[in-house]
Amino acid sequence: MQERTSLEDQLKSIGRIEQELDDQITMIELGEAEKDQAVIADAEEGLRKLKAEAARRELEALLSGEADPLDTYLEVHAGAGGTESQDWANMLLRMYTRWAERRGYKVEYLEETPGEEAGIKSATVMIKGRNAFGWLKTEHGVHRLVRISPYDSNARRHTSFASVDVYPVIDDRIQIDINESDVRIDTLRASGAGGQHVNKTESAIRMTHIPTNIVVYCQNDRSQHRNRAQAWDMLRARLYERELKKREEQAAAENAAKTDIAWGHQIRSYVLQPYQMVKDLRTGVSTSNTGGVLDGDLDQFMEATLAQRAFGGGPEQIEDVD
Repeated sequence: MQERTSLEDQLKSIGRIEQELDDQITMIELGEAEKDQAVIADAEEGLRKLKAEAARRELEALLSGEADPLDTYLEVHAGAGGTESQDWANMLLRMYTRWAERRGYKVEYLEETPGEEAGIKSATVMIKGRNAFGWLKTEHGVHRLVRISPYDSNARRHTSFASVDVYPVIDDRIQIDINESDVRIDTLRASGAGGQHVNKTESAIRMTHIPTNIVVYCQNDRSQHRNRAQAWDMLRARLYERELKKREEQAAAENAAKTDIAWGHQIRSYVLQPYQMVKDLRTGVSTSNTGGVLDGDLDQFMEATLAQRAFGGGPEQIEDVD
């Protein structure tokens, strides 16, 4: 039923694009016949928007990997830089939440560890929506921020790092066998100041898969049993994502990007001072609209990375400017 719904949505989208193309061409013909430049200009603008949407739909059609249509887990971890990096991790989490909301995706918080002074040390969310993993897998890696720190009384420029991990939410059709003796389970008191996602009992669950050293953490629910079940799902998903990487023969490069959340491993730089620039170091795509990007306008970066993967060609050698 899910596959049928997805195919129906795609067919409706193609039909709508075809109909709108025909309508805009008709409007241009009418405008030319009546010599109405305003009508022609409006129709041409509509065609430009339609072209951009058609290009995006074409890229979306390339999301043909077995895990691409699935929901996804997204983890953010603060790196080198103390409070400044923890604040940057929180900004990244907000950026992805806003991106998901723009697409009509649902965001569910599973874990959040606050920083000592501000921001977060880490957080895990589940993003639910068609092709959520297919789009967000392009965001896996280290993200670098350059700005005047609001936490520095001398108003000096600081460089901060945070990492983003993305792995798919797998369903019952995908069987992942885990030997329970290979998993260490710890029960913890949930962190934070309390409220909707945090509680005061030892209901938080941390699971460590000893052979791979994969760690998952869940504190979303007041029930330890429900947190345990969610943690098992997350662990299965992490192991599945690990297997996908092996199949794609990208494990070496991606694991190298995760070894150090610091200089030299970043996939994207966000420079807010002395100039405004967000630049993807894999594709060369850049924009000076830093506010829009931090508010969730990420499609241009995701589309460029997907196109690069689909149509071949390695990352460009781009000089990184501080």
